[in-house]
Amino acid sequence: MPALACCVDAAAVAPPGYAAFFAGDSSLPSAVPFSASTADAADSNSTHWSPAHSSALYRIDGWGAPYFSVNNAGNITVRPYGTDTLAHQEIDLLKIVKKVSDPKSVGGLGLQLPLIVRVPDVLKNRLDSLQSAFESAIQAQGYESHYQGVYPVKCNQDRFVVEDIVKFGAPFRFGLEAGSKPELLLAMSCLCKGNPEALLVCNGFKDAEYIFLALLARKLALNTVIVLEEEEEVDLVIEISKKLSVRPVIGVRAKLRTKHSGHFGSTSGEKGKFGLTTIQILRVVKRLQDSGMLDCLQLLHFHIGSQIPSTALLQAGVVEAAQIYSELVRLGADMKVIDIGGGLGIDYDGSKSGNSDLSVSYGLQEYASAVVNAVRFVCDRKSIKHPIICSESGRAIVSHHSILIFEAMSATAPTTPAMNQVDLPFILEGLSEDARVDCWNLSQAAMRHETESCFVYADQLKQRCVEQFKEGTLGIEQLAAVDGLCDLVSKVVDASEPARTYHVNLSIFTSIPDFWSIGQIFPIVPIHRLDERPEVRGILSDLTCDSDGKIDKFIGGETSLPLHGLEGNGGGSSGGANGRYYLGMFLGGAYQESLGGVHNLFGGPSVVSVSQSDGPYSFAVTRAAPGPSCGDVLRVMQHEPELMFETLKHRAEEFCGQDHGNEGTHAALVSTIARSFHNMPYLVAASPCSLTAMNNNGFYYCNEEDYNAAVDSGARSFIVRLSWVSSVLMQKEMVMRSGSASLEMVRYQESEFFIVGLSMDVVVLLILENSVEEAEPEFSACTWMVTLCSSIRH
Repeated sequence: MPALACCVDAAAVAPPGYAAFFAGDSSLPSAVPFSASTADAADSNSTHWSPAHSSALYRIDGWGAPYFSVNNAGNITVRPYGTDTLAHQEIDLLKIVKKVSDPKSVGGLGLQLPLIVRVPDVLKNRLDSLQSAFESAIQAQGYESHYQGVYPVKCNQDRFVVEDIVKFGAPFRFGLEAGSKPELLLAMSCLCKGNPEALLVCNGFKDAEYIFLALLARKLALNTVIVLEEEEEVDLVIEISKKLSVRPVIGVRAKLRTKHSGHFGSTSGEKGKFGLTTIQILRVVKRLQDSGMLDCLQLLHFHIGSQIPSTALLQAGVVEAAQIYSELVRLGADMKVIDIGGGLGIDYDGSKSGNSDLSVSYGLQEYASAVVNAVRFVCDRKSIKHPIICSESGRAIVSHHSILIFEAMSATAPTTPAMNQVDLPFILEGLSEDARVDCWNLSQAAMRHETESCFVYADQLKQRCVEQFKEGTLGIEQLAAVDGLCDLVSKVVDASEPARTYHVNLSIFTSIPDFWSIGQIFPIVPIHRLDERPEVRGILSDLTCDSDGKIDKFIGGETSLPLHGLEGNGGGSSGGANGRYYLGMFLGGAYQESLGGVHNLFGGPSVVSVSQSDGPYSFAVTRAAPGPSCGDVLRVMQHEPELMFETLKHRAEEFCGQDHGNEGTHAALVSTIARSFHNMPYLVAASPCSLTAMNNNGFYYCNEEDYNAAVDSGARSFIVRLSWVSSVLMQKEMVMRSGSASLEMVRYQESEFFIVGLSMDVVVLLILENSVEEAEPEFSACTWMVTLCSSIRH
């Protein structure tokens, strides 16, 4: 056929400009690995790659200043005191990972990744910086009151985060804000150790119990303010306060007309979820006045929305709120505090833009100056005493102090065959007439350098072949060959390297929930090897069985991330990470931990707190906690790991216990099940311990430390086993002879050993065949499982 002949000829004679490629010449210039914008920013034409190039490429100096930088070794460091951090005080993140993940036998903590690294020094610096910014603005503008902030605990309710904020903020009366009953309880408890003048702001929808707790806090000498979110709440406050004989301090949340148009502005404006309209505020004032409690109204609260992009919008909202404040003073309320809510934003992408949800066009000092100026302007015009300024800045306080670190386990790249591997006659052999025409048109478009036409014809060809495959008229070998041909043409025409997929040991739904839920983008950067040029681009795919479990949007509007090759996947050196490749997600200290779920039953990461130290590594781990185990996340969904283990153990007895010549394998099987309940759900990187399982009678040890401990304990461990076995068998015999317990009761007692064993380092299950007297034939064939739990400490 003419179409077939032409198509075959086109394959034999390469189009102009593609001859070298079709001939299999590998000397063609390599594809440009980065987009033009990022390559220019990093000076990618330079033959020498330095940490400074990586810092520019990943915009670290933009979003990371003043807390993150890249050292000469190419590792990201934390600057715990911001701009006041000295060179020797910088903390190398790779060294933290090594300390945390190394086994205990070599001085590590033996924790599994993923990992959250908290740096309380950064938290303290954020609080100090915010306080200093307001104090500076107040002094510069002659403001006649003071600033007194609160931390909204919803941003991160972790006990140690909240306790640190209360401790660090005590010198300047920094308080807490609660939006629910459990948050109120934790705030009350923490503030018992804080400054007695610190505010406890009670926001959120309230019932009688919530209001009772808030009034009780007032009775306990905590500086509590009940902010009315709904008009009906005022009646509950009046009623309960009279019963408790507590004079409340009341605030009202106003719905402002000022509203910003970004994603986070949905809580503001007249149709916002929270607050009272001017009509409702007037009715509340009248109700308090009739009850003789108008003097209790002392605070006005409002919230424009999170991530306020510019100071112009901020000032507009504060001016409107200050007008309401002055009107409440005129109506007779004993007003003292104006609470400007949250909204102090952070720069996620380093662009310092006022037109994006990912950035803000101001710094702390500009924010504070705008607030103070707006309140002062309105109050001076109305001849009103300057109020205490309160803010509820959560995101800006906790975001920087927390870093999520995770490992890339493997990477896959689209495979494209060389032209000399494409058997075009074989492809054409089974194609329909229309598909052959598409193939001819594709070759002609390639010779004319018509890029768009090539993509169109390639897509048509693939679709026709898929239809043929579904009909059964095309084999899978031919379909794969067509796919390879189209990918080859696409690669030649487009001349760009397709993004690889990096498989990361992480659940996005658990650790970065804002990415998949609202499209929030966080800076993600390799924490090491930044002295090497990243040679590929990639997207990140997590462990979950969910199509949304991937990250394919990055700061700067990029759809892929510059990355280094993995060792064993054509990558270079590991930068001192023993062949591992670690990535960090930054500025995620707010909301991510509290919003994360257990999709696919992946629990949260391990957590460590690190403080700056004058020791050799510049840091000390002050607190460490392993992430939730498989047993822990199963309990979240109402499962009972202990009973599940018993079920599986008895199943093992039924199907494996009858092989009397291989007791060791049976024991190893049950031991592995027990260990699985105890381990985190995340993947364990391949290591020599996988061979240990084969070379040690089938026993599996999760790390080299456990294996070495087991080997070293040798005969001592065997003696301990015999002692335990003897003790248990004697107890069993006594119980059976006395007739005071059933077989089920004894097995229940044995299951208790398993429960204890979950908290130990090594769980060994020993199967013994016990012969009993002929007087008890019903038990002579029983196999008794005895759990031996030994805690090996180094």
